[in-house]
Amino acid sequence: MRRRDLLSLSAALGFAPGALHAATPAGGSAAPGQAIRTHALSLLGEPALPADFTHFPWVNPDAPKGGEIALTALGSFDSFNPFIIRGTAAVGSTMIYDTLLKESADEASTEYPYLAQWIDLPADRLGVSFEINSAARWHDGRPVTAADVVWTFNALRQHGRPFFRSYYGDVTEVVAEGERRATFRFRSTDNRELALILGQMPVLPAHWWASRDFTRPILEAPLGSGPYRIERFDAGRSVAYRRVEDWWARDIPTAKGTQNFGAYRYEYFRDNTVALEAFKAGQIDFRTENVARDWATAYDFPARRRGLVKLDEIRHQLPTGMQSFAVNLRRPLFQDVRVRRALIEMFDYEWMNANLFFGAYARTNSYFSNSELASSGLPTGRELEILEGFRGRVPAEVFTQDYRLPTTDGSGNNRDGIRRALALLQQAGWQVRDRRLVNAQGQRFEFEILLNTPSFERVALPYVQWLERLGMSVRVRTVDPAQYQTRIDAFDYDMTVDSMSQSLSPGNEQRDYFTCAKARENGSQNVPGICDPAIDELVELVVNAPDRAELVARTRALDRVLLWNHFVIPHWHIQSFRIAFWDKFGRPERNPRYALGLDSWWIDPARERALADARRSL
Repeated sequence: MRRRDLLSLSAALGFAPGALHAATPAGGSAAPGQAIRTHALSLLGEPALPADFTHFPWVNPDAPKGGEIALTALGSFDSFNPFIIRGTAAVGSTMIYDTLLKESADEASTEYPYLAQWIDLPADRLGVSFEINSAARWHDGRPVTAADVVWTFNALRQHGRPFFRSYYGDVTEVVAEGERRATFRFRSTDNRELALILGQMPVLPAHWWASRDFTRPILEAPLGSGPYRIERFDAGRSVAYRRVEDWWARDIPTAKGTQNFGAYRYEYFRDNTVALEAFKAGQIDFRTENVARDWATAYDFPARRRGLVKLDEIRHQLPTGMQSFAVNLRRPLFQDVRVRRALIEMFDYEWMNANLFFGAYARTNSYFSNSELASSGLPTGRELEILEGFRGRVPAEVFTQDYRLPTTDGSGNNRDGIRRALALLQQAGWQVRDRRLVNAQGQRFEFEILLNTPSFERVALPYVQWLERLGMSVRVRTVDPAQYQTRIDAFDYDMTVDSMSQSLSPGNEQRDYFTCAKARENGSQNVPGICDPAIDELVELVVNAPDRAELVARTRALDRVLLWNHFVIPHWHIQSFRIAFWDKFGRPERNPRYALGLDSWWIDPARERALADARRSL
């Protein structure tokens, strides 16, 4: 997944310290064996906000509504069904739906009421019940019901992307116990985050989908219950979402002060360079900048110099996960761990950071970077105890060496790395003959790096040049986002850029990243194709961690084993959001700690008028 003392209540309910927490019930405490009703759930302690909170503390509850924000999207789209593997869904298409609970962007792993007004936790912890808000309505005026919750869950697990089958795998059934009460029953009490996972589930209208095929892409605007509905679209080019003025949730605490824009409009571009030019021309209002070179050099234009365009870097406390060049382990070429380590040795991060990124990034050396979950040094204490159970089944270096990525002087002359890489490749059966790296059968070491945006070519091409010094033949192929997604879903690539996002409370999603079952299931998030029984077992230990201390130890153990298998060539990360925007917005006094929080911004009418006047003089 991504304070009052609750230990006495946890003990009364049989919760281990650090397990799932509920807000203290109105009656004060629960008797042993008694179910509780709560307004919020948290994995890291009692929720910070009481049952009678009126709005999230970082928002402006009086923010004005209206205006339009224009944003960019890359590629194309041919569907408004983002939940299935077929088709390419339009950006923003989940905005038309509400979820059972809403995550707090200011608290880690904490959720508050949204569609569900109350949460009931049974004494045996083998389930969770959600009481739907009686005011909840679909855009056609019909009430949102428990039957909709049941239909949605079954549709997602049976027909949705493979992710849902692993994410909801520990649910045995869901039933509607009345018109507004939906109850989920669990396989065991081990998966402590499962109630929060279900709280994140968007609810779809069963009556609307009854006459449509959920398994197929759809270019008809679906019915929703959320803050926006699809107003207009030009398939593959643009889509606009209009705020629902009589949205049922506009005044509930988790929505107050958010969803302030009268409309979101997404304009599609084939290339990020063109998208940036559209922003500079005033066709786009807001963008996040992920290219360090552009952040440093591309925003010196007249509107920026006159103060009409603002730049900002917003610090956050999010775990940064693992971005990398991921090899496809399903290819025989990459199955030898020495080959994979050789590929890591040839990646000169220091040169890239100095020459391409203006020194903006930090090297990523953990799958759980920028968090306490990252492994470091040698394993000790509880982490070592966990790993001892896998001795002989995981790399021996896990116990004897601190995992370190190679470093260079940044000059671009990585002789030491070349020597180490060649030695590893020779051990793996590869030799340089006539400046070509070949195996015993004379077959050349060659592969393709698949990309979905030209902006990443400037990273891939230097890497290709370094690999060619070893005698490898490496190609870079950039395809449009739709074709890229099709090939990724079918595991049709040799190497590609992968990004494994993480939260402060890793759980079920780790199955989709790292397990054998998902390595074989098209459309999963196991891009490298990791399949190792020991890693499968470590993932289950993480999913079923009984408390926070154990979760940290188990996650560090998993991280260490993943790193020493050299599945990916780690990239870099940054601990802030870089944003550029035309000066027409109002924003809260502070940002939430774990999100950009754009949904709490608004259009400032005075600024918008002043901007329009200034633009006419450009």
